[in-house]
Amino acid sequence: MSVAFRRESDEEHLEPRFELPIPPGPNRVTAAGPALIAGKVVDLEVRIAAASTEDAVPLLRELRYWRTRAATVEVMPLPEDDEVGIGSRVTFALNGAERTLAIVGHDEANGETAVGFAAPLARAMIGLQAGETANFQGRTDAIRILSVENY
Repeated sequence: MSVAFRRESDEEHLEPRFELPIPPGPNRVTAAGPALIAGKVVDLEVRIAAASTEDAVPLLRELRYWRTRAATVEVMPLPEDDEVGIGSRVTFALNGAERTLAIVGHDEANGETAVGFAAPLARAMIGLQAGETANFQGRTDAIRILSVENY
């Protein structure tokens, strides 16, 4: 058999594993953010200590991500009363449906009940107050702020 059709191992053909991408911009979080990030670091350290050398490699990469996030955290002060910002729970109407979301830091977001401050929906609402409207997805006055609670 020709050498061209032989592989020594599958490892030589795998894509290199790069670091986890850090979101662009500042690492702004709510007051709960540092504890959440610290918890991720501790959890990963425990899992790495219990893992085999081979299983620890992806965990170490994830740990580097979370340590970087912990080192760059910027806790944001609560916004002014009734103003939407990082640390707000906003009830709003979008396309006729009422919804409530918290606006948080990137690493605190879950996509269901909390969105990161850099998400298009959050950016459209930041700085508004109850009763105001915002343009969204090319529609004028698509979002109407119903209430704002800063926590």
